Amino acid sequence: MMTVAAEHGGASRRETGGDHPEKLLTPVLSAFWDQSASWTLETYRRHEGYEGLRKALAMSPDDVIAYIKDSGLRGRGGAGFPTGMKWQFIPQGDGKPHYLVVNADESEPGTCKDIPLLFANPHSLIEGIVIACHAIRSNHAFIYLRGEVVPVLRRLHEAVREAYAAGFLGKNILGSGLDLDVIVHAGAGAYICGEETALLDSLEGRRGQPRLRPPFPAVAGLYACPTVVNNVESIASVPAIMNRGKDWFRSMGSEKSPGFTLYSLSGHVANPGQYEAPLGITLRQLLDMSGGMRRGHRLKFWTPGGSSTPMFTDEHLDVPLDYEGVGAAGSMLGTKALQCFDETTCVVRAVTRWTEFYAHESCGKCTPCREGTYWLVQLLRDIEAGKGRPGDLDKIDDIADNINGKSFCALGDGAASPIFSSLKYFREEYEQHLNGRGCPFDPARSTLWADNDAHLGVKA
Repeated sequence: MMTVAAEHGGASRRETGGDHPEKLLTPVLSAFWDQSASWTLETYRRHEGYEGLRKALAMSPDDVIAYIKDSGLRGRGGAGFPTGMKWQFIPQGDGKPHYLVVNADESEPGTCKDIPLLFANPHSLIEGIVIACHAIRSNHAFIYLRGEVVPVLRRLHEAVREAYAAGFLGKNILGSGLDLDVIVHAGAGAYICGEETALLDSLEGRRGQPRLRPPFPAVAGLYACPTVVNNVESIASVPAIMNRGKDWFRSMGSEKSPGFTLYSLSGHVANPGQYEAPLGITLRQLLDMSGGMRRGHRLKFWTPGGSSTPMFTDEHLDVPLDYEGVGAAGSMLGTKALQCFDETTCVVRAVTRWTEFYAHESCGKCTPCREGTYWLVQLLRDIEAGKGRPGDLDKIDDIADNINGKSFCALGDGAASPIFSSLKYFREEYEQHLNGRGCPFDPARSTLWADNDAHLGVKA
């Protein structure tokens, strides 16, 4: 996936004119992913690296918070909460240490933006961390990374070392009086640790399970001290805003969802990868610039923000991909993981696989999620195999309703979303599995990876 991301980072920088769809791309974080040694401090500084930090350190912490708030930057981890407002929640003059925790535990099915970003351009995150810590008056920051991505872990450690050696981390950064230490922590691969309070428990050395709120992390987070938890892309976007200005940032996107962002396009598309574009672009536009669906096939359904967001169909190709547009259409923008499936895909099979994932990754702390996801899997497997009974569709709808909004964290809501939306748009396909006609799609002839296998020289 890293190679694909780097290639598209380069493709998005090509100068185009007229009505060429690529003119819609706005490469900022991905502007030099395809350059030699893009991850090094030397390359980063050639592209105005750490200039935003110099401007931020010349401002007071409160002014930096106000500036980011005025820019309209919203969290890129899924919820879309205003970043500046989250920083503003940290109490001042409380006599406690303040912490910044960067959530790099990217694990939402279909999401692949933060890991390529860290692999190709880690210094954008480090610069953003220093600016954020200056704003919230913090001397300690943690990057919680998925432990499986060892190459990214090594590259991130090297970037942190370079930043210390150059004086961008450590004591008295650039003569500002700010002292900051950054610790890179490798997680153990639990999906639940992407939830911010479970991440904090894991970082403290405990089993990763969501906490009851209140108190919220801004009041009692890591080690019971005020803590800001931000997504990688959220923090990495800050340096460009400080360097190029909030008005420049607001010139992109929509009024309530300004700026640029990374869209992860995957599935049955001709050219999957990362596409950095203004918020509000549509899937139709992204497909136009990516070569569309694979040749000879059409779009059947897709997710706007990963498998935990309600699915869309080809009727939603022109929905603006910003927080308000997707919300108004009945889903969530989430992590902007655009998984596209064509007409060869069985909806029941896809939803069953997603639900198996949520059942496996449930931490088991709360009953609705622990029991509900288990029974959803049992019922869905029977339906997929043609062993379902009349009333099973109402039953899975009822179980999903008992999970949705009733669990400690959003994992329960994420597990319910594919159930509700697939029943809404493809109930007839479920019924076909129940009425004796079976599944119209033969799993043995699945073509999801056929093109990729052929390209790689792999025999089916």
